[in-house]
Amino acid sequence: METLRGRDFFGPYLGLMSDLLADQLRAESLRRLAEGEDRIKKCLRLLSPEQVWHRPNERVASVGNLVLHLCGNVGQWINSTLGGLPDDRNREWEFFAPEVPVDELLTRLAATLSKARHTLAAIPESDLTRTWSVQGFQETGTAIIVHAVEHFSYHVGQITLHTKLMQPADTGYYDGLDLNATG
Repeated sequence: METLRGRDFFGPYLGLMSDLLADQLRAESLRRLAEGEDRIKKCLRLLSPEQVWHRPNERVASVGNLVLHLCGNVGQWINSTLGGLPDDRNREWEFFAPEVPVDELLTRLAATLSKARHTLAAIPESDLTRTWSVQGFQETGTAIIVHAVEHFSYHVGQITLHTKLMQPADTGYYDGLDLNATG
């Protein structure tokens, strides 16, 4: 414990600070997942069904496969591990699934993220510091959330790149914002 002139400086505030950090982690995670979901929806609206499932080569996942993969990852890491739902993930299927209609992709994504929002909003602080077993890893609840959000954002970037390579359209992610503002 850090001291200031021989007295316990953080002691009276430690619980409050911890609660605030847990609340902020929950809120920021929920915000980033919602932002990613909105971006995926925009991209899927810009693409034809053929473009959603286009693979430039066998080593590159299609947009549709990436959406299924995100559902699998969030489903396993957040909904199953932290939320206690059954873990029925088939990771290989996510990358080689037959073409699923775009409406079904959106429904799967919405259902997965709805469960994740419920789990993240309700997760107790004690579960953030607890160690969990997920996909062969031992991770704290905080690490699971950071991984899932980072992983989600990473693949949203790939989906965006696929979209911009196939459609000369502006995604409009930052419409109305001055991205040249400083400070």
